[in-house]
Amino acid sequence: MPFRPAFESFVAPACRRPALWRLLLGMLVMIATVVVVSGAAAGAFVLLMGREAAGALLRQILEPQSPTGTILLLASFVAMALAPVVAAAVLHRRGPGSLIGPAGRTIRHFAAATALVAALYALSILAWSAGFAAQGNLPPETWLVLLPAGLVLVLIQTGAEEAIFRGYLMQQLAARFPHPAVYMGLPSLLFGVLHFDPLTMGGNAWAVVVSATLFGVAAADLVRATGSLGAAWGLHFANNCVAILVVATQGTITGLALYVTPYEAGDVAVTGPLILADLITLGVVWAILRRWLGRRG
Repeated sequence: MPFRPAFESFVAPACRRPALWRLLLGMLVMIATVVVVSGAAAGAFVLLMGREAAGALLRQILEPQSPTGTILLLASFVAMALAPVVAAAVLHRRGPGSLIGPAGRTIRHFAAATALVAALYALSILAWSAGFAAQGNLPPETWLVLLPAGLVLVLIQTGAEEAIFRGYLMQQLAARFPHPAVYMGLPSLLFGVLHFDPLTMGGNAWAVVVSATLFGVAAADLVRATGSLGAAWGLHFANNCVAILVVATQGTITGLALYVTPYEAGDVAVTGPLILADLITLGVVWAILRRWLGRRG
């Protein structure tokens, strides 16, 4: 199946060393990078603070309902951001820029997608507020002080995930198996499965997996249409800013949110229909971005 010119250019760096064993080993290298970097950070905390204090921080990361816990959790994605960079360099002899696409296009599409998604999600929040009353979480003055750090950290978190799933994995699979069912489907399915969290999501756990998988497919298709991570990253960034920094669902990552929902993530009767509504919003956003930016890719 032939690629569009923009996507062909995006995949071209991966075509120089497309062997499947390199991709499989690259996945192991990414896991090892995350383990080593995270372990080094944990060891540094133990040395600087002592085992008991470091353990207390770890508990906050595992239950990120405080600003400190949420900041540390999001900061841990630095290890994930390094993982595809290391794998691409060691096994494919290509630089970090090759994972993202042309810089100018990436920045333009990121800005456009972020602005569009923020506007549409603002309308969604207004519609949601007609049926639910958001509960205050952080004092507004505290939230404003922490907001710049939160934005940077969400940028890193979403960028790390995009570089892995829509960058490294999608490129290397497309170089070897040029059919969208493979190079879009497999990374999206993996992305969805990694969102499986029955302890937090309860009866919604598999619905969240399906939702995350479809999100991955939409993001992957934006990459295919535009030839860079810009639009997908902007979509992901704006989505997570709303969910982490503005109105977070109780029981999830709430430590930097201005508001929290009056229900928990595992409340199937409430959140089940809302997941469907979110998917409809995602479909609208994807269609607009696909038509608008795809023609300019």
